[in-house]
Amino acid sequence: MNSRERRIDTRVNVRVPLRFRALNNPGATEQTAQSKNVSQRGLYFLTDVPLKIGTPVELWLRMPQELSGRMASDVKCVARVVHIKQSSAPGSLSGIGLHIERYEAKASVRERWAS
Repeated sequence: MNSRERRIDTRVNVRVPLRFRALNNPGATEQTAQSKNVSQRGLYFLTDVPLKIGTPVELWLRMPQELSGRMASDVKCVARVVHIKQSSAPGSLSGIGLHIERYEAKASVRERWAS
């Protein structure tokens, strides 16, 4: 069974700005990226930050209305890296697939986007 067959949630091809940081490195700084697709339980994005399969990641994004069924909402998520598509070209971005383990709506996240 390939990864497409294992998906139970519909992925929406939507570009959503996000912020993330690896949780297994206390000194990790917050990074920015943009999703390529999002579902209720996962997302895929490109980054030049080296991550490994199994790495826990904290991220913040605005969940699109297409997935939430209501007005777009800011969420804070804890996710785990489950897929990496390495690029062989120097200086190019790697594709990162995350499985969202938990998320919560954050009214205060909106304030952080403004900074």
